[in-house]
Amino acid sequence: MIDKSHEYFPDQLGNEWVYQGTMVEGGMVQIKNENTRFTNVSKVIGTEILEGVKVTVFNDTNPGNQGPSDSYYFRDVAGIRYYGSKPGTTLERQLVPYQIVRFPLELPSSFEQFHRTGLDFGMDVDRDGEKETVDIVATVSVQGQDTVIVPAGIYQEAIRLEAKMIMNVHLSESGESIQGTDTMTAWFARGVGLLKYIERQTIPSVRSQNERMVEVIEELEKVTLASDVALLSRSEATAKRVFRNHLFHHELLKIPASSGLPADS
Repeated sequence: MIDKSHEYFPDQLGNEWVYQGTMVEGGMVQIKNENTRFTNVSKVIGTEILEGVKVTVFNDTNPGNQGPSDSYYFRDVAGIRYYGSKPGTTLERQLVPYQIVRFPLELPSSFEQFHRTGLDFGMDVDRDGEKETVDIVATVSVQGQDTVIVPAGIYQEAIRLEAKMIMNVHLSESGESIQGTDTMTAWFARGVGLLKYIERQTIPSVRSQNERMVEVIEELEKVTLASDVALLSRSEATAKRVFRNHLFHHELLKIPASSGLPADS
């Protein structure tokens, strides 16, 4: 068991993280050498009431190079729950809220976030005029502790988490299914939050046997915390704020546009 697990997910109002990112995409046989570089700034901007629950709001300027978004999280003694985002997707709205972190963190450990079948995929993949349905399962595992080097510095004993999602999309025209996967490995430091993540997506093609691969990496360049002293002195039992992982709101668990899912306007 990792003591004071919540300290790995600071969420005080005004906290800000600046990340430098890289996106590479190509076929499964050979990923293109060209890559896209981007910057994402994540900041705690306030709280809102959703479904009768007071949630913490994070604003990200460009998570995963997908454009700006706001994301909503709730924390209690059991862990952290994700309540969705703006803009979101048709699929995401059928899944939220769901657990993204369980307290206390145990090493090793894992849990299933959700396992749903027959959901509205939200888009017509095979272009036959009907939206597809999808079966989806997602899991999170606590895998270990590592020394992590990022532009912001060197961090000892960072917690390594892995989130994995598998989607089976059922094509209405042929009755066949295609599978997409998304695996994200992320590292968190006590009192700092997310240091780095590496996400790999495989996106199947309906018209050919070739799969498309997308790899996204973000690394912490700078962090500004509202109150380091207050964070480190609090106990999990008395903390009232939502401690969350701003990583999980995009890409894998948010069901991103980069997976081929359109964000609703």
